[in-house]
Formats: sequence, structure tokens, C-alpha cells
Amino acid sequence: MAGHYDQLSIFAGNSNPELAAEICRYISIPQGRAEVFKFSNDNTFVRINESVRENDVFVVQSFSHPINDAIMEMLIMIDTIKRASAGRVTAVIPYFGYGRTDKKDQPRVPITARLVAKLVGVSGADRALLLDLHAGQIQGFFDVPVDEMSAMSLTATYFSQKRLPDPVVVSPDLGNTKRARNFAEIVDAPLAIIEKRRAGNQDRSEVLNLIGSVEGMQAIIVDDEIDTAGSITQAAQVCLDAGATEVYASAIHPVLSGPALERLDSSAIREVVVTDSIVVPDDKRIPKLTVVSVAPLLGETIQRIHTGASVSATYRTHDSLVAI
Repeated sequence: MAGHYDQLSIFAGNSNPELAAEICRYISIPQGRAEVFKFSNDNTFVRINESVRENDVFVVQSFSHPINDAIMEMLIMIDTIKRASAGRVTAVIPYFGYGRTDKKDQPRVPITARLVAKLVGVSGADRALLLDLHAGQIQGFFDVPVDEMSAMSLTATYFSQKRLPDPVVVSPDLGNTKRARNFAEIVDAPLAIIEKRRAGNQDRSEVLNLIGSVEGMQAIIVDDEIDTAGSITQAAQVCLDAGATEVYASAIHPVLSGPALERLDSSAIREVVVTDSIVVPDDKRIPKLTVVSVAPLLGETIQRIHTGASVSATYRTHDSLVAI
């Protein structure tokens, strides 16, 4: 099935070049040639070094540390490509930073997720491809069509293949219950939930109650991201105190900021499974960290968007699982 637009092109900023390269290898096309750097005055500069006229262009960039630089790089790249007469531009954002700021939960605070989403459209993007948003309503913040994919099936399949004798899936908070329930269905395990209350803007929370049983079972704590690892290590201790024999952790986005690595390394968590939606440098690859690649999932989705095929069918036709 021929696409409406001409040649498929994939470009990348500096936030996650390894993932972009893996996506290109999956699709079997060369990565687009571009220069993305800063001048001495801290201004970001972009130059596209090949023709993209009437091409179907995908720009891959995770909004990860340094997040503001990553966002500006993508906005400028999209503007540059649009001015070079590309036929269509899709912003591929494996990790959408500022996703936690999705509502006014206190007086006089911003909804930064909406602002960033608006900027992607204003820069010239015709559509967006996202991966496991922190909150589903963020899709509605964009003024362009959005395809949100989930890598949860990849991490859940990884645990299914481990064949734990008596697993139980644990949600570290009430807001994550739906994601954990879907994960539990894939691994064919019961669900438990940790009820907690977060204290203000601090990266700490007070655990209130464990709903469900983990006694004598292998607990798999499921979340969308691991930031400072405070919540997930606290949840692990709650599971052990409640009688779990082992504790594992699964998350899509490895933000791993501040004391995260020290907390994970010293915790009782046996293995932490994440994806490469955010680049995990060598100095953060502690022995208990396993990284599963989302490149096949994103590559398949990009091909389907390009040809006008069903994106939802990606989950039915693609079952590759790559640990790196």
C-alpha cells in the first residue's frame, strides 16, 4: 500500500540517538542527516543536510534530561523541516517530559503538559506519536492527531517469559491501578494496590494501606516511570513486610534522577525492568537493571502511519522483544 506522501525520513535530536538508530535499523532505512548543536551563546541551531521536500518526516526526540534543551531541539527541528517543504511532519516523543503537570492540583500552578503539547503543534508538527503518557488526558492537549502506543506489553511479556511460580502485580498507588490491572491480565496474575498520600511537592509519600494479598508470592510493582525511585522502593518494602517472597519492578520510562540508582541498588528489589524510551547510559546500568527496546514497536508504528495502515493492529502483528 503506497503512502500519500513521498519517501519516509527519520531524523533525531540529541536526547536519544541510540533509539532513533535502532528504529531506522528496524525499518531498514538510513537515518536522516542533520546537525543539531548549540552556539557559544547557548542558542540551539539546526541544519538539515538532505532534501525532505514532500517527504513523510518523523522526528524522534525524548523530552528527557536536559528536558528544556530537548524540547527546544525538537521544536526547532520541526520548524526547520517544515520550512524545507516536507510533506508531513510527525513528532515522535517516546518520553513526554512535564507529563506530571497535567492538571491544577494546587492554587496558582501551571498546566505545563498542555503548554508543551501546544508548542509541538505550533512548531509545525502535523501529528504526534507518543509512548505511555503519565495521564491519558494529555492526548487532548495537542491540537494535532495523536497516536499513543504502550510498551507495557513488552515489559509484561518479559515477565511472562520468566514464568514466576506465583506472581502478583502491585500498583504503587491508586492512580496507576488501570495500568497495573492490564499488566496483570497479560501475566495472568492477581492484583494488589498500595494506597498512599503524597506530601506536597516533595519527592516523598506516606504509605497508608496495602489492598490485596502478596503473602508467599512474587510481587511485580508496575508503574509508568521511575524518577527518584522513592515510591517504588517504598512499595517494595511494603510488599516484603506483607509476606512477599521476592519483589520485582517494571516501568516504561527510566528517568532515574537524583538518588534513584542508590535507592534501587540498596533495595530488596531483585530486578528492575525498564525500556529505552529514555537513554540509559553505561554508568546507570546497575546489575539489577534490565532494558527492553521499544524500537521495534515504534518502528512498526511509524511504518503503519506512513502507509496509512491500522496502528492498533501493531499489537496483533508485532511480538518482538529485545533486551539490550
